[in-house]
Amino acid sequence: MLLIVGYIIILAASVGTYAVHGSLASLWQPMEYLAIIGLALGAFLASNDLKVVKTTFGALPNLFKGSKYNKTVYVDLLAMLFEVLAKVRKEGLMSIENDVENPHESPIFGKYPSMVNDHHTMEFITDYLRMMVGGNLNALEIENLMDMEIETHHHETAVPGHAMAKSADGLPAFGIVVAVMGVVNVMGSVGEPPPVLGRMIGGALVGTFLGILVSYGFVSPVASLLEQKASEESKIYQVIKVVLLASMSGYAPQVAIEFGRKVLFSNDRPGFVELEGELKARKGK
Repeated sequence: MLLIVGYIIILAASVGTYAVHGSLASLWQPMEYLAIIGLALGAFLASNDLKVVKTTFGALPNLFKGSKYNKTVYVDLLAMLFEVLAKVRKEGLMSIENDVENPHESPIFGKYPSMVNDHHTMEFITDYLRMMVGGNLNALEIENLMDMEIETHHHETAVPGHAMAKSADGLPAFGIVVAVMGVVNVMGSVGEPPPVLGRMIGGALVGTFLGILVSYGFVSPVASLLEQKASEESKIYQVIKVVLLASMSGYAPQVAIEFGRKVLFSNDRPGFVELEGELKARKGK
């Protein structure tokens, strides 16, 4: 929603203020618009493979949705991990084997549909719980593996943002290309009356205007939002990582959960007393 609001403000501050003392008709240069769009789209397709193109276009609709990672989601995550680790501490690692192998049928995971329905998150949790149950890896080895997987995931989710950022970087140059093409056209019409030449020169300059406006006003904000969402998606894996590693290091479930709470961004982090109250309330259910 803020993206749309920002676009409206940008258009009002640029085109709107121009309309006060100029003619909007002068900005309507269909061929310049077509050239800018064609150059930008062509460069985007030429510089990315099909997988990146599909991923980028698939990520765009999410820009108009709120973040799915909020305090409620993180409280559910921490409460679920607490229940799993409490069972491990009480009954041993083998007690969660069935939960790990069949998370959708698990009485613990089943209490948290928001987590179970997040395929990637559940896969990350169950994969490493399975390694813990197997007992073949120590905490340092699992930590290194987690770091590499999180880095890989972050790289994949950051691809759309990087692709859009590169497109934004190229748009001002494409605006210059379109402007130069217009100037070349003007130079071939030097015998025309001044009013005609003036309109032709103005039309050529619209190319530069479009390239800069679309780059910094429209495409760059999209790239920035995509990068922010990629960063948000990585945070949940960092929380899971520190909680499980704390448990492997011998800390009690309550302490391990505190490790995860401290990793969260401040606006998504529940307070210590708040989280403790949630854990007690859910334990009583």
